[in-house]
Amino acid sequence: MKIAIGSDHAGFTLKETLRVWLVQQGHEIVDVGTFNKERCEYPEFGAMVGRAVAGGDVESGVLVCGSGQGICMAANKVSGVRGGVIRDSRDAEMARRHNDANVACFGEQITTEEVAIEALHVFLATPFDGGRHEARIAMLSRLDETRGASQI
Repeated sequence: MKIAIGSDHAGFTLKETLRVWLVQQGHEIVDVGTFNKERCEYPEFGAMVGRAVAGGDVESGVLVCGSGQGICMAANKVSGVRGGVIRDSRDAEMARRHNDANVACFGEQITTEEVAIEALHVFLATPFDGGRHEARIAMLSRLDETRGASQI
């Protein structure tokens, strides 16, 4: 699977751990940075991964910041992105099964490396359930199209 990965400075160490694990699993990785622990702005990296996913350049995205929240918000500003903050395997499973999430967002200050690796494994291995959830995903897509207008 081709996966885009990115982080800010506060997520750099966990991003590197996840990147190495993904390569070991045989995935093709597009690393958009950051490439060190120097202070930087998470919206830039969230947007880059989000654009790669929404544009079809990659099949999935992985993002890391300190909490996972900010970089997830940035990615979700890109039309077509359905990013979720993943704290554990259950979050990963439900984000995929019910929400067809295409970007997994982690918080280096929240989730240990071991838990993040297991959760990412679950995220990548879990299919979307479809069925009753398809209408909700369609509603999310219409929100993208209408920029949040009241009618979905």
